[in-house]
Amino acid sequence: MKGTALSKFFAEMLGTMVLVLMGCGSAVIAGADGTTGVGLLGIAFAFGLSVVAMAYAIGHISGCHINPAISIGMVVAGRMKAGEAAYYIVAQIIGGLIGSAILYLIVSHHPGFVMKEWALGANGWGEGYLDQYETIAAFVAEVVFTFIFLLVIFGSTSTKNIHGGFAGIAIGLSLVLIHIVGIKITGVSVNPARSIAPAIFSGGKALSQVWLFIIAPPIGAALSAFVWNLLIEKKES
Repeated sequence: MKGTALSKFFAEMLGTMVLVLMGCGSAVIAGADGTTGVGLLGIAFAFGLSVVAMAYAIGHISGCHINPAISIGMVVAGRMKAGEAAYYIVAQIIGGLIGSAILYLIVSHHPGFVMKEWALGANGWGEGYLDQYETIAAFVAEVVFTFIFLLVIFGSTSTKNIHGGFAGIAIGLSLVLIHIVGIKITGVSVNPARSIAPAIFSGGKALSQVWLFIIAPPIGAALSAFVWNLLIEKKES
């Protein structure tokens, strides 16, 4: 049985905190220069494993959305009421801020710490960011990757799926896959809460570009919900 509104709120807040701390922390602390640390593949797995871990920790309480785009997608798909999604989103954003605050507290006490542009694992694009993809590439990537991510979520959590007990693994691995392809483009968001927190702490270009990561993932999620309901698993009358 799902938890109460308060327990769902705290579950979503805690889960998002873990995702941001561990996912972004893997990039900031463990390294991604291709020669030392975990590299891009390690970062991709850090985000995916964070989702898997939280799915089995809080999934029975809140469903483990830990992502405003997922909550919005669930509303569009008719699986969630808008009012419930609203407090999920508030919890997710707060959780992301807590995760970034903890990460900042840790890394700022390293003797070599310098607060650079797009710090703390912030998402971005363009000149100076990873492979310097242009705005249209960043927008299309975030919409399409979120679309794919939500399709996996809708399918793996469907009541018609006889393998529902493995939903957390399927969802986590799909996030790994998305990161493997997309890290060089935007750092991969597919999650406004994951992007808002590092952007606020980083400021500068990260904050000026966060609009894309607030807008594009919900668009992808809504499109995925429409496609799922209309073309794949049509809602019963």
